[in-house]
Amino acid sequence: MKPRRWILPVLVVAILVATLLAYRHPAVMIQLSEQIWACFG
Repeated sequence: MKPRRWILPVLVVAILVATLLAYRHPAVMIQLSEQIWACFG
């Protein structure tokens, strides 16, 4: 079965778009940082 070469680039672009959209909402980044900080606190 031939591997599909387009799967990896599509996944990378989707992750980058999701990250950029998350940065447009500062509350999301604050919540994420608080959750990460809670793991170490």
